[in-house]
Amino acid sequence: MATHLFTPLRLRDVTLRNRVGVSPMCQYSSPGGLATDWHLVHLGSRAVGGAGIVFVEASAVEPRGRISPDDMGLWSDAHAEPLAGIARFVESQGAVPGIQLAHAGRKGSTAAPWKGGGPVPDGEGGWPVVESVQVIHPRDLVGKRNFAKADQGDSHAARDQTGHKFAGVGP
Repeated sequence: MATHLFTPLRLRDVTLRNRVGVSPMCQYSSPGGLATDWHLVHLGSRAVGGAGIVFVEASAVEPRGRISPDDMGLWSDAHAEPLAGIARFVESQGAVPGIQLAHAGRKGSTAAPWKGGGPVPDGEGGWPVVESVQVIHPRDLVGKRNFAKADQGDSHAARDQTGHKFAGVGP
């Protein structure tokens, strides 16, 4: 039986070299929401290994949108700069860079799994959680998404039904 796994795939104006994709994986390794050398090595090695598309982990659109205090963010130019470097490296290796935009909503301010996974108190780096109706509007994300220069984007709405906000539907 023939397989298409290693054949190119065109998605509108982007062509993947193959159909192998690296899913966004929470790394809990972003102090202040910033990407680090860990992310460059982790994601870059997948591009070097031949993946067609490499997604950065769920990246919160505002500080209170993180799942844990150590989650990736994309709410300022300072956050976009290291992500842009990772995107450039991933591209230089022949893969397409992607990013998953996220907002944890009421499920935020939670400790990493190996730290118990429970709520993080305000005094220990936690924050008051918000409902999806209080989430940043997608039109405010356009510039920040462009700074990261990722060809593909994904919005993660499973935690608090915020998908309509990213899709531009609703208030």
